[in-house]
Amino acid sequence: MSAHEVDATAFSVFEMREVTAETIDEALASSGDALAVVFFWGVDCFNCEIAKKAMLAQPEAIRSLGLTWFHANVYEHRELGRRFVLHGVPTWFFFHRGKRLGRATGWHGLAQFAAAVDAARAKIEKNG
Repeated sequence: MSAHEVDATAFSVFEMREVTAETIDEALASSGDALAVVFFWGVDCFNCEIAKKAMLAQPEAIRSLGLTWFHANVYEHRELGRRFVLHGVPTWFFFHRGKRLGRATGWHGLAQFAAAVDAARAKIEKNG
């Protein structure tokens, strides 16, 4: 893969819908009661590629988290980076009914990502 080519395999395997600054709110609203996650990434981001490969190495474990997936290239859609005050990618934000519940910054393994998912679900249960 040459520079500036994006490996979109993870996006298709996990059925991640692309969002932009213009579409993110509507996309999150379309998730209904599901726990939604937005994967913020960038082109030529080494750690983003590592994260995607790690996710692809354990697809059933990722699917078992029961998330509705979205993704956004914040290098292309910089306004999303500003809106969510991103200091680096990859970053994942968790949402329920459009409300931000938390985030995971950097890929530190499935266990840590699953813990962030659990924390987001706990907030849903606590706050209804």
